[in-house]
Amino acid sequence: MKNTEINKALEILKNKKILLYPTDTVWGIGCDATSKEAVKNIFKIKKRSESKSLIILVNNIEMLKRYISSISKEIINLLSKTNKPTTIIYKNPVGLAKNVVASDNTVAIRIVKQEFCNQLIAKFGKPIVSTSANISGTLTPKSFNEIDTSILDSVDYIVNLHREEINVKSSTILKVAENGELIVLRE
Repeated sequence: MKNTEINKALEILKNKKILLYPTDTVWGIGCDATSKEAVKNIFKIKKRSESKSLIILVNNIEMLKRYISSISKEIINLLSKTNKPTTIIYKNPVGLAKNVVASDNTVAIRIVKQEFCNQLIAKFGKPIVSTSANISGTLTPKSFNEIDTSILDSVDYIVNLHREEINVKSSTILKVAENGELIVLRE
C-alpha cells in the first residue's frame, strides 16, 4: 500500500501537479518546490498572497546543502540530533522556484523524518512544498477529516495513508540571524 501511494504521489510531483499528503506534522498541500507554475497553483488553492513564503521539505542534510549554500556546523549538528520536526529559515536559497522564497530572500526548510515523506522526496530527488491543508486565514486542520472540501476538490491527488491520525504538533521554527545565531520563532 505505502509503495503504491509513493508511486502515485511521485507521478503527481513529476507532472507539476498538486498533492494532498500526510507529513510529520499536519496534512500538507505540496508540489515540486522547483516549479514556479506548480507553486502558483498552491497559492491559488490556499487563496494566499504569493508574498508569503511556504515551507519546503527535504529528506536529508545532503539535499538541504544543494539548496542552501551556507549552513553552519551548529545547524548541521542540531539537525542531526533532533527528533522533533524542526523548520529553519535560511537566507539566500538557490535552485528553488522564486515564488517559494520570501521577499527578504529567505526560505523555510525542514528535513522530514516521517517515512512516507522521506521516501517520496528521496525518490523524487528534489524538495517539495508543504503548506497546511487549509484556506489562508482559517484554522489548520488537525486531521484528514477536518480538511475543507474546497481543498479536497482542488488538489490533483490525495494520498491514501494516515487518514485516521490526529496530529496536534507543529514544527519548531528557527531563523538564522545575520550573525549566524539561531533565533527561536516557535517552539
